[in-house]
Amino acid sequence: MRLHVGCAQWTHPAWPQPSRSKLQAYASWCNAVESNTTFYATPSPSTVASWAAQTSSDFRFVVKLPQLITHERRLTNVDADLRAFLTAIEPLGPRTHVVWIQLPAAFSPTDLGTLAAFLHQAPRSFRYAVEVRHRAFFDDPRTAGLLEQVLARVDAEWIPFDTVTLFSREATSYAERDAWMKKPQVARRTRALTAYPIVRYIGRDDVSETVDGWDYLVESVVAWLGEGRSPTIFLHTPDNAEALGLARRFYDAVHLRVPSLAPLPSPVEVDPPTLF
Repeated sequence: MRLHVGCAQWTHPAWPQPSRSKLQAYASWCNAVESNTTFYATPSPSTVASWAAQTSSDFRFVVKLPQLITHERRLTNVDADLRAFLTAIEPLGPRTHVVWIQLPAAFSPTDLGTLAAFLHQAPRSFRYAVEVRHRAFFDDPRTAGLLEQVLARVDAEWIPFDTVTLFSREATSYAERDAWMKKPQVARRTRALTAYPIVRYIGRDDVSETVDGWDYLVESVVAWLGEGRSPTIFLHTPDNAEALGLARRFYDAVHLRVPSLAPLPSPVEVDPPTLF
């Protein structure tokens, strides 16, 4: 029985900032991370090896495919690029929890055949999870069912980005307004397809609103753990300044309901900066 929690990044100006080994410090707070940096470029194997060296073997990376594959080429004629990417992340070993296929909002139900072909040909040595943003997948049960069928054929998960709390009332800050512009406003989804559900949850600037909004997710995670699943939950806020502490707070909320969960590690102490 395992629960993993994390954030969208492993460093932030508002978080404790060691001069070196920032990922290692982050990994003492959380046991998973969204690897968004890989969206912009395939990292070098040496860079990936440094990530592995800073984390334990049970730390989870949810590694996003490069935009070249998902957004520019739309999963078509990408065999060589996919192989190069999967080779680059091999140093992570078991830390690669899933390969995250985040698709653009323009990726519609008419593109499901392309997704099915891509997943069918993708190496089975990796697990895959898909994030869609087109509203039809959330508003039309039949369309959602077709996507679930495509994913079920290869035991892939559907990653929902839960923005319900973010959009629960008008934005009140620049960060919230910016999040409103960039994040998808879609219906909440709580159905797990595999043994490894993943949810990306975004709250608001106000910590109490963020915490109140995740009650349903605590219930879902408790149920998933009871079913023998191993979920991963990522906590976001509009500027992510509070996300690191909130991820641990979410874990603690589940731990109160499921005492058999192992506690998270104790955060490493970070020395304050000095002039000498």
